[in-house]
Parts: sequence; C-alpha cells; structure tokens
Amino acid sequence: MNLKNSINKVFFKFGYRVSKINNTGELVKIHKYKNYDEYKKTQIYFNKQKLDKVWADKDTLKLVSDFLRENIKSIDIKGICHGSRNGFEQKYFQEEIPNSKVIGTDISETAKDFKNSFVHDFHEEKEEWMNNFDFVYSNSLDQSYDPKKAITTWLRQIKKDRYIIIEHSDQHTVRASNKMDPFGVEANFFPYLLTEWFGHQLSIKIIKSIKINKNNAPVFFFILKKIIN
Repeated sequence: MNLKNSINKVFFKFGYRVSKINNTGELVKIHKYKNYDEYKKTQIYFNKQKLDKVWADKDTLKLVSDFLRENIKSIDIKGICHGSRNGFEQKYFQEEIPNSKVIGTDISETAKDFKNSFVHDFHEEKEEWMNNFDFVYSNSLDQSYDPKKAITTWLRQIKKDRYIIIEHSDQHTVRASNKMDPFGVEANFFPYLLTEWFGHQLSIKIIKSIKINKNNAPVFFFILKKIIN
C-alpha cells in the first residue's frame, strides 16, 4: 500500500494513477454474514480499530457544504451523518454551514464519546428522526448489510425536496466488498440500481471530484433528492 501511494504521487503529476480494476464482471456485491450479531460485532470491531482515522476530508466536505447552502433555502439547516465514527463530519458541517445543527451516528458504543454523536444502527428507524432533516450525508454505505433498507430509512428521515448525499470512491466498489465493508457497487451502475429500488421517489444528481487525502482518487457524490413523501 505504501509503495502504491508513492507511485501514485509521482503518476498524478502526469495525469495517471494506479488503482484496482474490477475484472469479475460483477456490478454489485454484498458480503453475507451468518446473522445480524456477526455483522454488528464486525462493524464495532473495525470501528474501534480505525477510531482515530478519518475517511472524509475538508476539500470534499466543502464541496458538499457549498451544494447544501446553494440548494437549501432555509434559515437553519438540520443534517445527520451516518457512520461518522469520531464525529469529524458533523463537526465540519456545523462549522461550515451557518445556523446548522448536524448530528452523527455510529453502531459502536464509542459514538457516545464524541460530541453530537449517537449510538445507532443506520438501517433502523427512529421515530423522532422521521421527516426531520434537510440532509443525510454518508461515506459509509459500504458498511451496510442491506443498502436498500438503509437508504429507505434515510429517505424517511429527510423532508420532501431535501437530499441524501452518498460519497462513493474506488473503496466502495465490488473489488472492495469484504467482511469489514460488505456492500460494493460500481459507480457507473449505482444510478441504475437506485432507480430500480426507488423509481420516481427521488431524482439523482452526480458530482465528481477527487480525494486529495487519498492520493487524488476519483470520488463521486450521488445526490438523491426526495421528490415524493
């Protein structure tokens, strides 16, 4: 991995980078657990292993913040970040977006140690959160054992004409699907999968950028606007 990172730093100067390719022919993949208990224990274990690590970065979150400010005409903006681990994401959004209130969730009990974070499985509904938020942000859909169920719950958490923002990179693809990150989908297939699952309940916008903190890896923001209550 260190060798790959060093090579990418050089290659990027010439417009290239080294990355895995999907030669399996699969467009979507979900790792299967023996039961929910195995899933939960696995996620909590890896959460604790990576507790001081941050996948999100200020540059890409700034892009998201700019979109939210431009498209949500509200005096105050309420958001929720799912799978936020150590709370970096909600802290950034709350500082970047004036008059905002942003909370985060994580399945691990370590969430209680971070400001505005709640111990919660993002697949599950919480009555007081239904139809309550202006946006949901997550770069952790790859940690879902049932992504359709997760996004269904997130749709119910936002108001009509508001947004779910899903960050997707080469670490969220079929090749990356494993016990730690069960859900993998190819970026070019994801819009079709979302359309199959949700039809006219939402519209889809895609913003492409790069992750400077991940050796300039391409990153996609799938912005799902809720158009039917």
